[in-house]
Amino acid sequence: MNGNEHPYLHYYDMLYPALKSKVEEFEVLGYKDATISSLWTYLLKKKWKKTNGHPRLFQLVSDILSVKPGEYMNFETVEAFRSPNWFTDLDEEELNDLFRSNKDRK
Repeated sequence: MNGNEHPYLHYYDMLYPALKSKVEEFEVLGYKDATISSLWTYLLKKKWKKTNGHPRLFQLVSDILSVKPGEYMNFETVEAFRSPNWFTDLDEEELNDLFRSNKDRK
């Protein structure tokens, strides 16, 4: 493990059933875009930002199962705003053409 890796990464396989269960719960509640990968990222970057040495497996499972949809969705929203701007390489004319309706193009 290098110095940049999160110390809880090696727990992923053991925690997979809890992650899957939580994502299924989110889907039942109407959060269809939740994925195991994005939940894992949330946990590593937010919930487990400050690590506790060698946690017990039940503590990590409890952390996963206690994630509230609002916390997770707030994180996802902030992450979406942090993502790169896909339109930076387009000039104003290209942007206008991109957002012009089909009626205006004729």
